[in-house]
Amino acid sequence: MANLLGVDFGTTALKACLFDDKGNMLATESVQYKLITEGEFIEFPADEFFNVFSNTVKKITDKFKVDALAVDTQGETLIVLDKDGNPLMNAIIWLDNRAEEQAKKIEEKFGLEKIYNLTGQAEVPAGYPMPKIEWLKDNKPEIFNKADKFLLLEDYIIYRLTGKFVASRSLYSSSLLMNVHTGEYIPEMLEYLGITEQNLPLLKESGELVGEYQGIKVVTSALDQIAGATGAGVVKEGVMSETTGTALAVCALTQKFPTYYDGLKVSVYYVKKGLYCLLMWAPTAGAVLEWFKKNFCEGMDFGTINTLAESVPAGAEGLIVLPHLCGTVMPENQPNAKGVFFGAELKHGKGHFIRAIMESVAYMIKEYVDFMGISLNQIRSMGGGANSKLWCEIKSSVLGKEIVTLKQNETACLGSAIFAGMGVGVYENQITATDEIVETKKSYKVDNPEYQDIYSDYKIKEKKLMEIFK
Repeated sequence: MANLLGVDFGTTALKACLFDDKGNMLATESVQYKLITEGEFIEFPADEFFNVFSNTVKKITDKFKVDALAVDTQGETLIVLDKDGNPLMNAIIWLDNRAEEQAKKIEEKFGLEKIYNLTGQAEVPAGYPMPKIEWLKDNKPEIFNKADKFLLLEDYIIYRLTGKFVASRSLYSSSLLMNVHTGEYIPEMLEYLGITEQNLPLLKESGELVGEYQGIKVVTSALDQIAGATGAGVVKEGVMSETTGTALAVCALTQKFPTYYDGLKVSVYYVKKGLYCLLMWAPTAGAVLEWFKKNFCEGMDFGTINTLAESVPAGAEGLIVLPHLCGTVMPENQPNAKGVFFGAELKHGKGHFIRAIMESVAYMIKEYVDFMGISLNQIRSMGGGANSKLWCEIKSSVLGKEIVTLKQNETACLGSAIFAGMGVGVYENQITATDEIVETKKSYKVDNPEYQDIYSDYKIKEKKLMEIFK
């Protein structure tokens, strides 16, 4: 029996979970940390990332034998090292928008269609590594000229563990430096920046053995969203994951690379050669319900809130919600969009508002699925929203699909543990691993054709209301 450690390095928190090779959780540890924010600059000391990692993992290794580990991380966070392997500055976090000017220049230079066909990315955000590297070249030449390696967070942790410069290809999907089809660096992009492959880590597949750390085998993992999808059993076409947490994330796999068209907003991420992940997300989902609970349902728990919403019919008797408390990103980027409660009448109570919030998130998921143009048999639901029977039933009704919840909530950590197991020969691949150890909890399949007309009406009203913010 092998003990496999999966570590999920999020934006402001790290969670480490130890599993046996049957998928049973043996231990878990977590820690939160605070980013350094100054205007458009969002940073964190690179050394401190490793301290956070090592201190948390030690709490597990002090009590349990660990055979292998893998670390999934947030995407796009850039770490710059000198020739001795020391950080030249704080890590530039993925949320950092200092490189807006450079992002525009890159888009103008190469064009969105070419960028998409090469990298799978439908946009050029300022937070991506390529614009950040150019920003350093333009604004911090003393750092750029000393830079020997440009790494992302997983690469840096692997380097600190093994002394090797290695990266998982899925993490580099949004770097704008890697060809999403071949999994290799794009010479044209490197030449534009004035760097070479020697300044970047060696690209490997997820689940490849890299080296050892204190007797523990170190294996490549993946982008956090792909690790989470893997831990949920989303490893082939026809099954999609949706995570209704603070934000909303939808992940689906496809072997067919979607054709570019003007207005495309779905980015494509590398999973392995010949297999892509389509990813769409929204900044606020469960956060809207949490906000409403905090401000208008004082003293109520989520069980009571669900009971109130259960007494309200489908469509919330005409009350609708635009859940855009932090603007929209996809399928249309409208940062100035706001949250809206529309159609309120005297007959509407708290239960109507709660149900309308739940329905609005289900409508976003349906919009994303329709926008991606994929065929689905099943949707695996994660995040806090998966704990609500009503919310799962609403999603099933709106989408006309089976909604399945999972016994294991820490799907990103489990996904990384699966990759760790692959690297040491415990599992042959993701499919055989997930077939063996990913367990479902509940299944919801609700047929309510009434939602077809309700959704159509919602989209008409939403379109008119969104015009206000343009």
